Amino acid sequence: MSSCAEPLFRRSEGSHVPLTLFLVGHPRVSEAESFSSRFPRYHQSNMASTKFLLQEFPWHERYRVSDPERVLTPALALYPDVIASNIRCTLDLLAGRADRWRAHIKTAKLNYTLSMLIDRGVRNLKCATTLELLQACQTGATDVLVAYPLMGANALRVREIKNQHPRVRISVLAENEAQVHQWRGADVGIFLDINPGMNRTGIEQSSRQYVVELAQAVIQSALEFRGLHYYDGQFGAVAEPERTKAAHAGYDQLLGLVHDLDSAGVHVPEVVTAGTPTMPCSIAYPGFEKANFLHRVSPGTVVYHDATSLTQFPTEYGYAPAALVMARVVSHPQRNIITCDAGHKAVSADAGVPTCVV
Repeated sequence: MSSCAEPLFRRSEGSHVPLTLFLVGHPRVSEAESFSSRFPRYHQSNMASTKFLLQEFPWHERYRVSDPERVLTPALALYPDVIASNIRCTLDLLAGRADRWRAHIKTAKLNYTLSMLIDRGVRNLKCATTLELLQACQTGATDVLVAYPLMGANALRVREIKNQHPRVRISVLAENEAQVHQWRGADVGIFLDINPGMNRTGIEQSSRQYVVELAQAVIQSALEFRGLHYYDGQFGAVAEPERTKAAHAGYDQLLGLVHDLDSAGVHVPEVVTAGTPTMPCSIAYPGFEKANFLHRVSPGTVVYHDATSLTQFPTEYGYAPAALVMARVVSHPQRNIITCDAGHKAVSADAGVPTCVV
């Protein structure tokens, strides 16, 4: 295992977020900037991100690899000391309350990174797949929410994992009665999934009476109602202060749902909001401070802090890139063009193009 002074390496067979790219045999900044003149469409859509990285996060010695000739490329380089610092920055924003962070592990994934979270008291996690659920249970999590609808064989797999790890508190999402009923007899809890305008999953937040009725259906099915899940990820591209204003307007409606449930005699134990972009908005919302439920935020990308996150958070928060793609310059076909071995297929990302920022 590498020490904190040296990066961990993993062959880059796919990542979920656009990462920062560094090259063995670095091009000069002027060469990197010439990319904008050759690909103006790319440059216009990513101008702010590229300029921000060049200005605020120039090359730093902590990212240097001591023996690069021994590293197969492309490779994903993880820097444990920077990961630890990013975890600390997040806990600082939460006033040291690790119990308020339900960290989404879809980005972290690796046992090593999950262990760093758990060692620092972050034991309430959130995931999207049954494989991630299994990884969280095996690493030492005590409470895991599977934050994506599971049906059929996927639901059966959750039951199997729960039986294998009876001490782990596992919760799932539901947005209709069929999804509630499939969990009858299972030792899992239910969060109702609320759609805040992301339009990916969940019950429309205007359907307040239906939310109350579905929560009651959970209880009537002899299942534990554990709260509301509210992922407001649609505000990632909105600049501040408009992002906070929009997020807080949604939280006002969310508290209305909680009030309706309380009035119907249904206690809401926990409310989960916010990915990485809206985490600061969520922490700053006054209504969550005085609530009669446990409020948790669920950012995940903050542990590695990708190129997109660098443009979303102010630099004074102290975050830094902890995951970089290492590549080699393999060709110089023209004066202002370089080619490296970290192509679009080699470094795939579900966030789309660009997959990396140089």
